Amino acid sequence: MDTITVVVPCYNEEDVLKNFYAEITKVASEMQKVKFEIIFIDDGSKDKTLDIIKDYLKLDSRVKYISFSRNFGKEAAIYAGLKAAIGKYVVIIDADLQHPPRLIKDMYYGITQEGYDSVAAYRINRKGENKIRSFFSKIFFKLASKITRLDFRQGEEDYRMMNRKFLEAVLSIKEKNRFAKGIFQWVGFNVKWIGHENVNRVAGESKWSLFKLFTYSIDGIIGFSGIPLIIVSVIGGVLCLIGIVLGILLVIKSLISDANISTSLILIVVSILMGGVQLFIFGILGQYLGKSYLETKQRPLYIVKEEKILDNKEIEIDGEVKVQI
Repeated sequence: MDTITVVVPCYNEEDVLKNFYAEITKVASEMQKVKFEIIFIDDGSKDKTLDIIKDYLKLDSRVKYISFSRNFGKEAAIYAGLKAAIGKYVVIIDADLQHPPRLIKDMYYGITQEGYDSVAAYRINRKGENKIRSFFSKIFFKLASKITRLDFRQGEEDYRMMNRKFLEAVLSIKEKNRFAKGIFQWVGFNVKWIGHENVNRVAGESKWSLFKLFTYSIDGIIGFSGIPLIIVSVIGGVLCLIGIVLGILLVIKSLISDANISTSLILIVVSILMGGVQLFIFGILGQYLGKSYLETKQRPLYIVKEEKILDNKEIEIDGEVKVQI
C-alpha cells in the first residue's frame, strides 16, 4: 500500500487547524487504498497551534509533528517536513485551506497513473485578493521567469505532490537561503500543473505582508540568477558614458559660447546622479555578499525543540524498500 506524507507548515494557525484537519482526514478516508502520514511543522507559533496538534496526535496515529524553537520561516518548515517524510509520495500544503485538500487525489493520479514526477497547483485567478497584491504578484512571476530563465507559472504555489526521485533531488540542494518555488523549477523532471479557483482563508489572517512578499521575491530572484549584477554593470557603464558625453558637450559649449554654466549646479546634479547609482549598485552587491556571508557561517536551517516522528524510515525507491535510521 502506498503512503502519502502530507507536510503542513504552521505558524499561528489555531483558528484554521480544526477545519484543515477535518478536510485532510476526509480526503484520506476517500483514498482507502493509500496510507497517510500527516506531519505538522510548528514554526515557532505563539498561539495554541502546537497544543492543538498534540491533541490530534493523541487521537490519530497518522499525525506527527516537528516544533521549532522559534520562527525560522516557511522555507525552513518545508525543508524540515520533506526531510522527515517517509511516504513514497510527499505533498506540501498550507493549513489555511487556500490549498484545496481535494486536489491531493488528482495529484496522486497524475503521478501514479500518468507517470509524472510531480504534480503542482496554481491559481487560475485571484478573485477576492487585494488588487495591489495581485498586481505585484503577476509582475513578480513575469520578471522571475525572464531573469532566472526558469519557467515560473502565473499563480504558482508551493502546493504540490512529488515522488521520491523528485524529493531526493530537492533535498540534495543544501543551501540555507532557500526559495522553494525556484528549487522546484531548477531540479526539473516531468511536472503536471493543476489549476484551481482562488480560495480565501477560512479564518485568521495571512502572515505575509506586502513588504515580506517583496523581500521574499527579491531573495528568490537573486538566489537563482546573476543577471541583476549584469544589469547593474550595464547601467553603470551607460551612465558613465552619458556623463562623459555631457562633460564634453559642456566644455565645447563653454568654448564656443559666451554663456556661463553654473559650476555648482553641475556638481550638484552629477553628485546626486552618481550617488544614486552607487547606492543602487552597492545595494545589489550587498545582497549577494550578505547571502555568501550567511552561507559561510554554516548555521543550521532550523532547530527542533521537540518532535514526534518515526526513527526508522522505510522508504521504497525503485521498487526496493530501504530503511534509513
